[in-house]
Amino acid sequence: MNSTLKSCILAARPKTLPAAIVPVWLGCMLAWKLEGEFDGWLALCTLMGAVWIQIGTNFFNDAIDNDKGADTERRLGPVRATASGLLSRGQVYGAALGCLLVAAVFGWFLFQARGWSMVAIGLPSLYLCYGYTGGPVPLAYRGLGEIFVILFFGVIAVMGTIFVQLGRWPIEGLLLGIQLGLLSAVLISINNLRDREEDAGNSKNTLAVKLGECWGKRVVAIEIFGAFFLSLAWLCMSQMSLWLGSSMFIILGVRIWGNVREEPPSAKYNKFLALGGIQLILFAILFTLACVI
Repeated sequence: MNSTLKSCILAARPKTLPAAIVPVWLGCMLAWKLEGEFDGWLALCTLMGAVWIQIGTNFFNDAIDNDKGADTERRLGPVRATASGLLSRGQVYGAALGCLLVAAVFGWFLFQARGWSMVAIGLPSLYLCYGYTGGPVPLAYRGLGEIFVILFFGVIAVMGTIFVQLGRWPIEGLLLGIQLGLLSAVLISINNLRDREEDAGNSKNTLAVKLGECWGKRVVAIEIFGAFFLSLAWLCMSQMSLWLGSSMFIILGVRIWGNVREEPPSAKYNKFLALGGIQLILFAILFTLACVI
């Protein structure tokens, strides 16, 4: 594997891909649970669209953070390809645009199947790949990163997937989307807590910068326990198995919250970030088992 390819994989941030894969997977599982329907081709197109949008977002983030001076030698997280000189900004921007083109190709098939609703979802998603850190209102620099993740990697990703499969918007999809969005936002919140001091010195006003360390940690608690308490709504829908499947992640969630609460932001947060990723995957496994059982 040559160095350029290795650097591209680094900039693509493969460890973040579960945030794109899990909503599509669980949206398909819930659609199957509700109506017993599953279209493999549409599921593949949805998954590929989500994954390539996620990778494109990561490329844009790598280049734009470097342009704005947000990635410095003080960084506690993983090495960034543009800031370290492994890739030129032109290479990274080109890769980002290529990812959006691939996502748009798969989006065309979804448009053919479900019409203009796919355009209403797809165009904002494609723009926000760049607008998350770039453009006139960069969400990550305005403390809106968590809101973005809850909406696009939770509600819209899950409900959009279900709509592709069923052609309708069931309320169960909204509930699952919010739960999943909150657990995905845990990753952003822990990441921003780790980088709070560096971000504050580079005008990157994340929620952790705006609220401070104490309240930044409380945001993590709100996300974890908010997702847990929302699982009670499945009982109101007479879905006992889905309640169990969407609540048992809390065993790991309590551990993550305890670590974040006790430790000041440092490189140790990379481990907590990994646990947050495992929590997301655990939620997916348990919810899948609940749908099958």
